[in-house]
Amino acid sequence: MSGQSPPSVASDGITPLQQMVASCSGAILTSLFVTPLDVVKIRLQAQKSPFPKGKCFVYCNGLMDHICVCENGNSKAWYKAPGHFNGTLDAFVKIIRNEGIKSLWSGLPPTLVMAVPATVIYFTCYDQLCAALKLRMGNHAQEAPLLAGAIARVGSATVISPLELIRTKLQSQKQSYRELTACIRSAVETEGWLSLWRGLAPTLYRDVPFSAMYWYNYEKSKSWLCEHYNTREATFTITFLSGALSGSIASIITLPFDVVKTRRQVELGELQAKNLSHQVSSSTFSVMSRILAQDGVTGLFAGFLPRLIKVAPACAIMISTYEYGKTFFRKHNRERMLGSLQTSNT
Repeated sequence: MSGQSPPSVASDGITPLQQMVASCSGAILTSLFVTPLDVVKIRLQAQKSPFPKGKCFVYCNGLMDHICVCENGNSKAWYKAPGHFNGTLDAFVKIIRNEGIKSLWSGLPPTLVMAVPATVIYFTCYDQLCAALKLRMGNHAQEAPLLAGAIARVGSATVISPLELIRTKLQSQKQSYRELTACIRSAVETEGWLSLWRGLAPTLYRDVPFSAMYWYNYEKSKSWLCEHYNTREATFTITFLSGALSGSIASIITLPFDVVKTRRQVELGELQAKNLSHQVSSSTFSVMSRILAQDGVTGLFAGFLPRLIKVAPACAIMISTYEYGKTFFRKHNRERMLGSLQTSNT
């Protein structure tokens, strides 16, 4: 027999490192598919209503939101002065013809820098927490995905929040890393360490309920589809459909918090761009009250269709790729164990 012990394998047959690789692959693939849609959307928005100097807009590719600060009517990031587009398809064709196909992925680098580590933390934590909670919750094990999803989102958002703040400062101000370090150190000395997590609350108000509902509905719909198609293991199609359905439901229910979060993000981004980050912008619930007073209940559901069109495929691509990656590693581990058993018996 070999003196080497097999690697530590999780309860679902794969290691935490393999879970990280699977989630990383899903994040990259989702970004590659969804980023062009939002690049085109931003160009079309800018054509209808140009972004004025010092103002912000929010770019979101289904995985993460990015604050873009405009200078002289343009953002330093991936937004460029728009041409004349007659619609989505026309925008795709003209951007590719005039700027090259790479322009459709011009928002990809900041996405990968922020979204990949956030997604890896989130999905790996969810799987580990869900497995642990199912063992401890007994008769209430069906609610484990709901609780695990909420906790995992709190953890990943809290870890990434200071990085998001730093990235926004880098984009809004022409600073070297040394100047940025001095700026952050000064903020910590005057306002304390909590200043690095400014803007976290509106993120959690939207993302935690979304995550809880998403995972609960995903596990339920996946189980139902497996029973319907009489299969023990979920196929790529089943995970894709379950991800799209659960993502759609969660995005519709949490849309009011998404509208408020976008308003809050823009306010905070503009304060940082004007070196007024020490001032406190409106609270989440005061922004909600203002929207209700100005636009009524329909104002809280603004952008319903664009959010649904973006979130549903992003969730479907991410979860189906992640599950496919886990299935691949599970089979690989099984074959490896069988091989080692056969070797030890000979």
